[in-house]
Amino acid sequence: MGKYAIGVDYGTLSVRSLLVDINTGEEVASSVYEYPHGVMEERIPSGAALAPGWALQDPQDYLDGLIATVKSVVSQKEIFPEEVVGIGVDFTSSTVMSVKSDTTPMCQLEEFKNEPHAYVKLWKHHGAEQEAQFIDQVIKERGEKWIDLYGGKVSSEWMIPKVLETLRNAPEVYKQADGMMEALDWVIWKMTGVETRSACGAGYKAFYRHDTGYPTREFFRALDPAMENFVEEKMNAPVKSIGETAGYLCPSMAERMGLLEGTPVGTGIIDAHASLPGCGIGKTGEMMIIVGTSSCHMMLSEIEAGIEGVGGLVKDGIMPGYFGYEAGRCCVGDHFAWFVDNCVPESYWLEARDKGISVHQLLTQKLEGYKAGQSGLVALDWFNGVRSPLMDFNLNGLIMGMNLLTKPEEIYLALIEATAYGTRMIIESFEKAGVKVDSVVLSGGIPVKNSMLVQVYSDICKRSIRVSASTQASALGAAILGIAAAGEEVTGYKNASDIARKIGKLHEKVYTPNPENAAVYDRLYMEYVTLHEYFGKGANDVMKRLNRIREEQREK
Repeated sequence: MGKYAIGVDYGTLSVRSLLVDINTGEEVASSVYEYPHGVMEERIPSGAALAPGWALQDPQDYLDGLIATVKSVVSQKEIFPEEVVGIGVDFTSSTVMSVKSDTTPMCQLEEFKNEPHAYVKLWKHHGAEQEAQFIDQVIKERGEKWIDLYGGKVSSEWMIPKVLETLRNAPEVYKQADGMMEALDWVIWKMTGVETRSACGAGYKAFYRHDTGYPTREFFRALDPAMENFVEEKMNAPVKSIGETAGYLCPSMAERMGLLEGTPVGTGIIDAHASLPGCGIGKTGEMMIIVGTSSCHMMLSEIEAGIEGVGGLVKDGIMPGYFGYEAGRCCVGDHFAWFVDNCVPESYWLEARDKGISVHQLLTQKLEGYKAGQSGLVALDWFNGVRSPLMDFNLNGLIMGMNLLTKPEEIYLALIEATAYGTRMIIESFEKAGVKVDSVVLSGGIPVKNSMLVQVYSDICKRSIRVSASTQASALGAAILGIAAAGEEVTGYKNASDIARKIGKLHEKVYTPNPENAAVYDRLYMEYVTLHEYFGKGANDVMKRLNRIREEQREK
């Protein structure tokens, strides 16, 4: 008999389960389930319309996908249920839901089926921007020092702004909910029958600290009197660290998933963070960037330092024994896809079809031999707003330098370069605070498929880069935490870091900066910084004025 672990990776549009041999790291089976409801950005199932910036999901998709994919990977390999030593789960974050004490989501109650605020608020739901700004104001007025560990500014993507948004706009949902929680924790609650909170989710998205816990009652009362006892009333569950066992598979879910009752389930982790163990990272000095619809930049460090624009700093939040830092960009794959879907001429689509490749591949081919700066373009990667360092989701994308000779592939390259400039800005913020970035690791489907993008990142950031050897690094990382949950007596591994070093995967190839390109990109980066300061820090708020005009006209 073999020994296997299952990693369950919840993404924006689908959930994936991965079956992994715990001794070799071999990925022996995988299965993907596309959410039937997808991302609800215009309407909820009842037909109620949503405002711009909303992004909701139906939690039933999560449960159905979990059962379908786990059963699938077990049947593909034809293993015995007792061969699965543990299960780990990662999830997009902050993806927030309101629930009853029996785990029932509020959106499944008849009285709230037409209420958008009762549904899951996905990580990229930006409806709570006003609440984030208000929380910022309260923090400054109260002199809350812990905000320095979150880059000095609150993001509307985090849990507390989304909760406050629900309270303000749907007070009955808030009042009747017995819990407000990350979807990550809800899935593990459904699996184990025991309610817990992940230190990863709580720390990065809900202001939880390992030494002092959540903010005080006085802080929450300052947000709204109804939230004075928010932690006791809505978040009252044990917080578990990464590498710990969250619980054990309960009888009903074990039967539905085709596994054994009592199978260990690891403490959940944010999807991007799971890529670190999936890539074998267990030391300081390496920045892990998962490049997907957005990007998340993570570091392990032995020191605790406030860094501008960092989305969180959590002890044991990514790997045990280290402070884990998180920063990120809101729009990476999202704006590549936007450009291809909306701005590429029909002739390119026909050419790609004739060659039997994707339009993304065609654009990349057309850029072969291009020199840095040849297009004369520079872009701001703000099409979903800005996460690090500005934490402002009322900003918009920009492409500058176009003329009548500009080609689609040149715009495509400018968008790639913009995400790399944003990454360089993050690296410089880390190093300014004393957290050294020696090298970079890229994970996710985009860098695995696009070596040109990796080289651009290396040239702009002036760092050596390696790429994940797995297209499923997050799922592999989740599986590693499932192994850790089983314990050394079962697996032979001491802890999650030990497992990551053994079975985490990176390609051998190392990308290094091209000195000629790097010199040109230094000049272009300064132009990016100029635009960043001008449009992002109040010198010219034209983007926000345009947003207001747009909303006014849409409301008429």
